[in-house]
Amino acid sequence: MENTENVSEQIQTDGDKKLRLLITDDSKLLRKKLREELEKLGCEVIEATNGKEAITMVLECEPDGIILDIVMPEVGGIEALQVIREISPLVPIVMLSSAGTPKKLMQTLKMGAIDFIQKPYTKEQISRAVGTIRRTREKNLKKAAAAE
Repeated sequence: MENTENVSEQIQTDGDKKLRLLITDDSKLLRKKLREELEKLGCEVIEATNGKEAITMVLECEPDGIILDIVMPEVGGIEALQVIREISPLVPIVMLSSAGTPKKLMQTLKMGAIDFIQKPYTKEQISRAVGTIRRTREKNLKKAAAAE
């Protein structure tokens, strides 16, 4: 099992700026818990309560990565994922849900999500997801720079 403190040090010192993550979930308690864990890992956190807010936050704040619940009011995570992929195709997105059927998992990965975490999650899963978001973001930035 990974040591979260070592991962935290690696995440904070890897790169020259804090990773800005958008967490989207309709549960205030989950957002609070997730915010605390992400901030311990050296991330800057912004929040949205549903997919519609998430889409707005992507346009306004340009997050480095997104953790997105599937089942939410107004606009669900799958619909939000589809729109976010159109407006920001390179932003890494990790799905987080208790409604994690194999069909939904495959659907979100085909739509461009980079990972899927089943609720309830562990601190280690969140640490690994942050590392995956950072690596994916860096890889995408290098690809974009090479294409210019």
